[in-house]
Amino acid sequence: MTFRSLCLALLLAVGGFVTPALGQSVEVEPADPALQVGDEMQLEAFYVSPDGERQRDTTIVFYSPSRAVIATRSGVLTAEEAGEHQMIALRPAQDEQERIIQRFMVKVTPKPVDGVAFVEAPASVYAGTMMPMTVQAQTEDGTARDDVAVSVESSDPSVATVDRLHRVHAKSPGTVTLTATAEDFKATKQIEVKENPVVALELTGGAESARTGDVLAFEATAKNPDGEAVEDAPVRYAVRIDQTEPIAPGAPAEIGADGRFVAEDAGTYTVIATSGSHVAEATVTITERNPEGSIELVGRGQVSNVHTSDLWVWEAADGRDYAITGTWGGNGEAYFWDVTDPASPTPVDTVTVDARTVNDVKVSEDGRTCIISREGASDRKNGIVILDCTDPNNVSIITEYTDRLTGGVHNLFIYEDHVYALSAGQRYEILNIEDRANPKHVATFELDTPGASIHDVWVMDGIAYSSNWDDGVVLVDVGNGVKGGSPSNPVEIGRYAYPSGWNHAAFPYNDKETGKKWVIGGDEAFPNGLNVDNEPTIPAGWLHFIDFTDPENPTEDARYQVPEAGTHNYWVDGDLLYVAYYNAGLRVVDLSGDLKGDLYAQGREIARFRSFDPEGRVPNAPMAWGPQPHKGHVFFSDWNSGLWVVKFTQPEKEKVSASR
Repeated sequence: MTFRSLCLALLLAVGGFVTPALGQSVEVEPADPALQVGDEMQLEAFYVSPDGERQRDTTIVFYSPSRAVIATRSGVLTAEEAGEHQMIALRPAQDEQERIIQRFMVKVTPKPVDGVAFVEAPASVYAGTMMPMTVQAQTEDGTARDDVAVSVESSDPSVATVDRLHRVHAKSPGTVTLTATAEDFKATKQIEVKENPVVALELTGGAESARTGDVLAFEATAKNPDGEAVEDAPVRYAVRIDQTEPIAPGAPAEIGADGRFVAEDAGTYTVIATSGSHVAEATVTITERNPEGSIELVGRGQVSNVHTSDLWVWEAADGRDYAITGTWGGNGEAYFWDVTDPASPTPVDTVTVDARTVNDVKVSEDGRTCIISREGASDRKNGIVILDCTDPNNVSIITEYTDRLTGGVHNLFIYEDHVYALSAGQRYEILNIEDRANPKHVATFELDTPGASIHDVWVMDGIAYSSNWDDGVVLVDVGNGVKGGSPSNPVEIGRYAYPSGWNHAAFPYNDKETGKKWVIGGDEAFPNGLNVDNEPTIPAGWLHFIDFTDPENPTEDARYQVPEAGTHNYWVDGDLLYVAYYNAGLRVVDLSGDLKGDLYAQGREIARFRSFDPEGRVPNAPMAWGPQPHKGHVFFSDWNSGLWVVKFTQPEKEKVSASR
């Protein structure tokens, strides 16, 4: 479930099941809207009263649960994806009349095929080898029609053939013409098949033994008769499972086209490299990872009268340690705690602002300035509130800032005297707070994709990492210099999106051991609904490990996925990942070395702690929200029960570097 559909679910579900108003209805014209991808259509909405009177009603607003069809509130539809898609028309409650919700379907047809193209195809191939191609049916604007069959034929099968997956199988030296056909359209591509100079294949790298989750880098080198490397010779890798546990292992190991191998199960594996008829092998023995570690409960700051949102922990000017926690769906409160003694978190102050939710809380690096976000303000101004927290026992409001932020601020970040504040889930505004009492707006960053939305932003080393649901993780230079950006001139560096569209959070970290620059993209989804008051919520989603070492060509290499649970916020400290995995509680994961594949299945999870509280806002329903390590302890908030303090420990031999 994306942010848009979550908001819509809350709109429709909070407070109980919505019963249609008796005798009233909403009608939409046209009754069966149909569009082609790229087209727009204006819908008309009518209110039908209990006595049957039908009248045009401009108070009716339209919503789209997905980006397949973009809808303005006034009913202008823009078709983005083919298929049948649900839409919603909502008439708010008026006087004695209850609100009305009308669901209807929109049919979107694809653009017609206007040609066929060889998108990626080799100019030459060595005899005896296979090379993949990408061949597409395309519309007039170059968009691929993956639903349209494309066939490819060879002019001379004795030289080369093409299989149903559009892979070229080179047979003997010569030149061949390939013809692609999609509907009535054709395209040709000429390929030369060369004499194959390869006489041997050598496999190096890797290791004879490793643990589950260890990534081994193999390299296969094709050589000519002089022993020189044939750089353009195609090489394919595969894994043979020689010995594993006899209980339905599934696919217990994998190797990519780059030769990086990883195993989920203990056993013996053979890595196989092939280039044409040449084969090279290496055998690897894998043992269980079995990391050791434990989590011990240290202290509690119980909050059960309201849901708890985010937290921040810091050392104040008086040398003592403090935490701030926000509240969700309450009365606009933020709680300050003295956590110098982690075993006894003590409330020391409360700030109350005009809001229903104080979702995010951040403290500046010098510990003097705290900023909290506002949503659901009675005056609808929302925005942020800037606090002086130099003395967390006596916090005072400096000012509020609402310009361009009246749609509500869900998340924010403070970095080098600037605030990055989300606005109405659409963009982030950048404010200069060198003069805390007089914040100045310096820039806006907003994506230009249809229906773009944003959930979070995190800034490190002059790069802003925003989480943009369907548009994924977006990196922006706000002072790093890689693209000449600054807070007043934000410049996009790169982005990465994944199919689910659930991108809710992003946390960057640099691995000094491998030299890789990782961004962890976190999901948030509620496929089973959001149970606000009485029942446990069962979210979904996982963490995506994206290699942004080359920001123009990011790759998703690993995941961490706990079954039947969903992620929220997380933090990396050294080689340890602390994840607030909602209903699965706090999890600690080993990130040492290179990463590839399913980290959970590989046994990289070290410890877990579920925050059960019989007196919680929803009793005994863990919903870990966000963790932060601080001075040897891990602090985390739980949506249903407040502030928790735990201690994670490992045997000396298991400890990993915390030097990042």
